[in-house]
Amino acid sequence: MKKNLTIALFSFFLISAFAACSAKPLPAPVEKQIVVEKEVIKEVKVPGETIIVEKEVEVDKKEKGLVIYSGRSESLVGPIIEEFSVLSGIPVEVKYGKSGAMTSLLQEEGSKTPADVFYAQDPGNLGAVSDMLTPMSREVCNLIPVWAVGPRAADNSCKWIGITGRARVLVYNPNTTAEADLPTSMEDLTNPKYKGKLGWAPTNGSFQAMVTGMRIYWGEEKTKVWLEGIMANEPIVYPKNTPQVQAAADDEIEFGMVNHYYLHRFIADKGENFAARNHYLDNGDIGSVVLVSGAGILDASDNKNNAERFITFMTSKIAQQYFATQVHEYPLITDGVTPNRLLRDMENLNKPDLDISQLGDLENTQALLIEVGALQ
Repeated sequence: MKKNLTIALFSFFLISAFAACSAKPLPAPVEKQIVVEKEVIKEVKVPGETIIVEKEVEVDKKEKGLVIYSGRSESLVGPIIEEFSVLSGIPVEVKYGKSGAMTSLLQEEGSKTPADVFYAQDPGNLGAVSDMLTPMSREVCNLIPVWAVGPRAADNSCKWIGITGRARVLVYNPNTTAEADLPTSMEDLTNPKYKGKLGWAPTNGSFQAMVTGMRIYWGEEKTKVWLEGIMANEPIVYPKNTPQVQAAADDEIEFGMVNHYYLHRFIADKGENFAARNHYLDNGDIGSVVLVSGAGILDASDNKNNAERFITFMTSKIAQQYFATQVHEYPLITDGVTPNRLLRDMENLNKPDLDISQLGDLENTQALLIEVGALQ
């Protein structure tokens, strides 16, 4: 029953995608692979009775179950993971939690982890467990753009790959903040005029990945000064990004530091008159960095082939169109996949010159956030 419901829902997703794409056809459906093995039976020749006969008998072969630790919520990725299971015939067990919590759990479990795949919301948490991930083939690593891939080895293998793009933005209310008054950089947010008017979620993985990027891009001292400036402006602390978007619409804050797609979920639910919009910083500002959700395969896994099949599926047209249409994230493949029409074209995003594969030093980022009082 659950699988039938999932297929029905996914069919609805594809119909929605077709309506949004209009001119472009839907991706070709993926056929379910039924795995069988051939058992050869030989009848032994006995003098005066029979001759040797060989015949092939198809025998059902059960796929080994896949265990995924997901730092992405079930509401976002559950349907597409279930669709992978239905189409491939591979049973999937998913453990959901925040990416930071999943990272800590993996580090605690070490080589005894039952996880085959770590699916994280940001490159920072993938980098934090990079030494626990097994290199994937260059064929898999070449499925998506070079900028969205984890560190490469000499043979072009990689430890993780991105699945979707997620741009950092400032969310604001255009009814109360004029376009001419928008900040031009993250540094502007330390201006005392924003005291009590900023929102942030310092425990959020994407925010911490951005701060890690600041440490690389700006250096340790400048990043610390920026954090101290934000703290002096007494920002309102939120547990995650979603309430910041609502707070901006409600004039509770003037600016929130979020990923782009949270706004588009509100617009999809409440309509295009929803009173908040995203501000993309230009001039290569660190506040316009495009992070990725991504996945890697645990070195401890004894199911690496199916794990690689899962990651390959997540970069397929059918999965990428799901993320573009239903989750409002940037697809990382463009051939045959149409991005959400409300999103700013990724090619026009003025991203900073930053290698996101180097964002794994979350430990020192968290230490800095604790030092300035942003984390307890």
